[in-house]
Amino acid sequence: MLYDTALVAGRSTPGLKGRFTEDEALSRLLAGSGIMVDHTGANGIVLKPGRDPEAAAGPPPAPSADAAEVTPVVVTGAQIRHVEPISPLDVVTRTAMDQQGQATVADMLQTLPQAFSGVATPATQVLDTDRLATNDAAATGVNLRGLGATATLVLVDGHRMANTGTSGDFADVSAIPSSAVDHVEVLLDGASALYGSDAVGGVVNIILRRNFDGAETRAQGSFTSDGGAGDTVIGQTFGKNWSSGNVTFSMEYENRDALHADQRPYTANANLTPFGGTNEDVFYALPGNILVPNPATGAFTPAYAIPAGQNGTGLTPSSFLPGQVNLSNQRLGSDVLPQQTRYSTYLSVTQQLSDRVTFDADVRFTDRDFAYKLIAPVDIFPVTTANPFFVSPNGTTSEDIGYSFADELGGQKVTGSAENWAATGTLAFDLGRTWQLQISGAYAQELDHFNEDHALNSSFLSEALGDTPPDPATGYNPAVQGYFNPFGDGNANSKTVLDFIDSGFVHSLTDSQVATFDTKVDGTLFTLPGGDWKLAVGGQVRSESFQESYVYEAYTDTPLSQPTGPYGRVVLAAFGELRAPIFGPDNAIPGIERLELSVAGRVEDYPIFGTTENPKLGLLWSPLTGVKVRATWGTSFRAPELTELYLPTQIGPTILPDGPNNDIVLLLSGGNRNLKPETATSWTAGVDFAPPQIPGLTFSATWFDIRYTNQIGSPVGDNIDDALGNPAYASFVTAVDPNNPADLAKISALLATSTSPNAKLFPPSAYAFIVDAEDVNAGGLLVRGVDLSGGYQLRLGAQDHLALSAEGTLLTDYVQRVTPDATPDSLLDTGGEPVSFKGRASAAWTHGPVQTTLSVNYVGGYHDVPTGRPVSSWTTADLQILWRPTTLKALDKTSLALNVLNIADSSPPFYETPLGTGYDPANANPLGRVVSLQLIKRW
Repeated sequence: MLYDTALVAGRSTPGLKGRFTEDEALSRLLAGSGIMVDHTGANGIVLKPGRDPEAAAGPPPAPSADAAEVTPVVVTGAQIRHVEPISPLDVVTRTAMDQQGQATVADMLQTLPQAFSGVATPATQVLDTDRLATNDAAATGVNLRGLGATATLVLVDGHRMANTGTSGDFADVSAIPSSAVDHVEVLLDGASALYGSDAVGGVVNIILRRNFDGAETRAQGSFTSDGGAGDTVIGQTFGKNWSSGNVTFSMEYENRDALHADQRPYTANANLTPFGGTNEDVFYALPGNILVPNPATGAFTPAYAIPAGQNGTGLTPSSFLPGQVNLSNQRLGSDVLPQQTRYSTYLSVTQQLSDRVTFDADVRFTDRDFAYKLIAPVDIFPVTTANPFFVSPNGTTSEDIGYSFADELGGQKVTGSAENWAATGTLAFDLGRTWQLQISGAYAQELDHFNEDHALNSSFLSEALGDTPPDPATGYNPAVQGYFNPFGDGNANSKTVLDFIDSGFVHSLTDSQVATFDTKVDGTLFTLPGGDWKLAVGGQVRSESFQESYVYEAYTDTPLSQPTGPYGRVVLAAFGELRAPIFGPDNAIPGIERLELSVAGRVEDYPIFGTTENPKLGLLWSPLTGVKVRATWGTSFRAPELTELYLPTQIGPTILPDGPNNDIVLLLSGGNRNLKPETATSWTAGVDFAPPQIPGLTFSATWFDIRYTNQIGSPVGDNIDDALGNPAYASFVTAVDPNNPADLAKISALLATSTSPNAKLFPPSAYAFIVDAEDVNAGGLLVRGVDLSGGYQLRLGAQDHLALSAEGTLLTDYVQRVTPDATPDSLLDTGGEPVSFKGRASAAWTHGPVQTTLSVNYVGGYHDVPTGRPVSSWTTADLQILWRPTTLKALDKTSLALNVLNIADSSPPFYETPLGTGYDPANANPLGRVVSLQLIKRW
């Protein structure tokens, strides 16, 4: 889009939300402005002065700091240019993002009613509630419809990001600098027919600035009323337009403070009885407890409490407290949200090489450092008479002690960094007669560094206790440097002893890369009375790779290395899309002003499991002006990740409950080369209402139905303690008869290939079962519901404008089947899962240079399944007061905003997690009231 900056200077639009063609959107946005639109070339738009001098002389809307930018034209949802997508699509403009008061694109995406925060967020990682358990780098994914962050495709300007995580299975949107973002398009429908793998729940396409002219400074600082999680974001963007192109450069800095557990009452203490919950304190304590096995279950239970207020040197057998239990707060010293520091840069260049050839390219880089503290290490360890501090309350020569290191070692600190690179280049050739050829290449890489230093090393602890002889490799002799004393009350061990047992570590580096080469040609096939029939065809070659370097010293005397990969594959794809208008302006009949059919399909070929074919159909019908009815059907898929396919099988012994007893089982876990793609069938039907009789009124409703099958996972591994007792897992459990030579031979063969240090711990005859916890295609999910949105804009006078808007998602079904043999289980409105309704309503009043926006957010109530306890709904209100000075020359093209999120400082509703926190990070946040100041200055 090209324009003279003088033409649009001092002008803005109130924005537009709804479903419109490119021409309809521009017509509505520019109505009464005296500006006309001219299409040029294959994909260009030029804004020119109109022929109506009276309109041009009319009073412009209130000036905006973004005055030179026009509401974006949608590009997601179709491979054909200049057509309206039929699938439901939400467009979040730059202005709308600023109006929400969220500091980053990642924060904004988490507020979408269709997004679910139960996985792939910093909070779920730090609080250990994330089912994926792959988000070591505290990244932020997008999880549309609750299908998982792995089932939402994230694009930047139509190109894939490199995935993050220890499995390389989702995209980190926190790597995108907000200053460089033009707008965000959220396609709320399966779209593998257009984009290939991962587009099951939908597609998020982040569109970056490419034709920015001038300079812009952005700064936002925030603090929370209750302390912690303060945030500072500073960005600078430069751009220059010339007659045939543009260059845009943006850089951004962000620093976000950690939120410590003790800064919120519902996360400070695992004893949740003051909130109506239970006491989640544990018997791993300091002073510790002497434990004995329960005769019925084999589980350890406290028998004696070690007395408090002593240093562990003067105890006698009578000093111990029989029947009493020392408890510790497992939240002590831990965090709720990580500390993060981010540096981002972005550069784009667009150049028209000739009348028919345009080139554009961009490169971006983000380095994000993070740090957070997990709960402190705890352990159960034996102490024998070899320890000079040993005392037994009952005269035995060995005791098992449950012990917490929280006071002596603190929470387990994690540090690391995430580096995100991407570069793209595109050549567009105008072939004439509306046809265009695009050739593009893209490369992206994610490098995640993860470090756990000063970690408890159980092997070193065993040496310091005297349980094992000193190892010359460690250079530590407890008889010289000191024994670890487990019988004291926090002051019994020297720094030398603590530094030794705390010298373990875990270091990992994951490297995820994706490179693509795309070609596409699209244009008008022919014109019929209903309109232009358009076609797009193309292909893609995609290379994906993943590897991890993993070095650890957590339970051995010397470091061990456990590399993963490198794994890689090349994917070949071909796609096509046809847009067929049956009725249009030239042949409309009563009841059918417009009728269009969309047909799309994509084929992808993979080296392991072969070919996938995914079709998509769409129908758009306008019975009268201002009313559109639409429907789509299609299939989509998610290809197995490289780690899910190639991760080596791990084989080792474990002990699992089997009714009242415990059995020794041989556990298999890891990847599976026989995996097939996850598949889904999606339906949508909706209506869009924008009556011309009531200018400014819009309403949209979309019904959706997603049937997701063959989900990849380890149902047994996710519920390992239930493996032997739940009939749903029967197909994953094989009984072993110790008297059957064939069974013993099978166990022996598996143990012979095991790399576990415990492989020889039990003889083959000791095993009762083989449990297969490898990744399999087993799960299924049914999600149904309705998306609702609406708005109304009106002028109240020469200086006043009111904009009302509301959007929400009503879920009617969220039903999971963990295995084909399992009974379907409705997870809707249960803890840690999606709720029936989530929505947001806003009212923005503009009076001259001041705009005041009040928004109300609502998350429906639900219940906690284990306890049956109800969890209240959560309603919060946000306020923004925005000032665009018009009389102060020094503040020309400036906007200043005061944002208050959660005005009333409402705490999240109480929900008890197993690790002793009192809120649900899947459906709430712990920030409380957040106050921020925002400055935007155009130069």
